[in-house]
Amino acid sequence: MRLSQPGLSGASKDEGWSMTVQAEVRATEGYPVVLPCSFSHPHHTLHSSLKVVWRLGHGHGSTVLYHCSSHTAAGDCQPDPQQDQRYRLEGNPRQHDLSLRINGISLLDDGRYFCRVEVPGHEPASYEDKMGTRLRVEAPPRILDLSVMGSEVTGYRAQCRVQGSPLPDVQWLGHNKLLVGPNISSLMQEAPGQHQHTSQLLDVLPGQQYTCAASNPLGKDQATLYMLYPRQVHVSGHCPPLLLLVSLSLGTKVFLLLGLGAWHLLGGGLVWNRCWFK
Repeated sequence: MRLSQPGLSGASKDEGWSMTVQAEVRATEGYPVVLPCSFSHPHHTLHSSLKVVWRLGHGHGSTVLYHCSSHTAAGDCQPDPQQDQRYRLEGNPRQHDLSLRINGISLLDDGRYFCRVEVPGHEPASYEDKMGTRLRVEAPPRILDLSVMGSEVTGYRAQCRVQGSPLPDVQWLGHNKLLVGPNISSLMQEAPGQHQHTSQLLDVLPGQQYTCAASNPLGKDQATLYMLYPRQVHVSGHCPPLLLLVSLSLGTKVFLLLGLGAWHLLGGGLVWNRCWFK
């Protein structure tokens, strides 16, 4: 916990006021979290009016996430009618507890939060912790996309886009053997607020299979692509050797990238049926 001297606006600074927050809170994606915040003041009487505000970020670029008002000494702090139901007060402001509960945490909730209390009195004043609480959201790896780009002329390359926090490590495997060397590179580092990056594998070949494996301390995810030469039907002209890409992530995701023509499932195999020509 951190005891901090709050900022004071509207009135002269009263050294008897203080605010206690937690410097950092860690949460796991999909679960609720509580951000502690409490305040104290030198007066022992209950105020007739009180407002609570929680913001993500500081200054002009901040976003108000929660706002409630209480106009009677014994009344609850009523949120705005349009209040997002993911946010609610866990504490009782009348007992100087402003703690905020956030349900269904996601990686987009990662950031720094500030609690604020407004207590009108003889001289209206508002108090806010200047440093805020850093919420760090952790999430197991998730492979968002696995694709192949390129051509026979330029060569084929595979790209694997992953998400997670901490940012996952990515490894490539060919037939269950770890692939290393200059053919592997990181295309993009973590996107701000998204915890994503993309890894690239060069010189992937038809007739081979490649696995993208992502891991961090919270878990693992992997996806495998199979690159096959399609079965060609000899008609007038030449049918180009299009590739079939099937991406499987722990048996849950299947994508088919098809060229011009049609595929049919026969006897458990995918067979090229026809070619189109201009």
